[in-house]
Amino acid sequence: MTITAVLQQQHRDCDSLLASAEAAARRRDWAACASVTQSFISDTEAHFRLEEESLFPAFEAATGMSGGPTQVMRMEHAEARSLMAGLGEALAARDADDFAGCCETLLILLQQHNLKEENILYPMCDRTVPDCLQELP
Repeated sequence: MTITAVLQQQHRDCDSLLASAEAAARRRDWAACASVTQSFISDTEAHFRLEEESLFPAFEAATGMSGGPTQVMRMEHAEARSLMAGLGEALAARDADDFAGCCETLLILLQQHNLKEENILYPMCDRTVPDCLQELP
C-alpha cells in the first residue's frame, strides 16, 4: 500500500458522495441530500485535515519546500471549502439548481486538484515521507 493509493481512494469515496448528494438534490429528496452532503463535507474535511496537519508538514520538513505544491493544495482546499459552504446555503434554501451548480463547480475544482495530488504530490510523498503511510486511516 502507498500514500498515493490510500489518499486516491479517499478522493474516489468523496467524489461518490458528492455525486449522490447532487442526485438527491435533483430528485428534491432534501432529507437524503442533507445526509449525504454532511457525509461529503465531513469526509472531505477529514481528508483535508489529514493532508494539512500531517502529510504536508512532513513533506515540507523532508524537502524544505513550503511554498511549492503544498501551498497550492492549501489554497485549493480553501476554494473547495468556500464551495462546500455554498452547498450548505443551497441546501438550506432547497434550491436544486443552485445546489447542482455548486456541485458541478466543486467537482471540476476537485478533479483538477486531485489529479495534481495523485500524479505529482502523492508520488513525491511516497518517495520522501513513506513513514506517513502509518498515519493514514
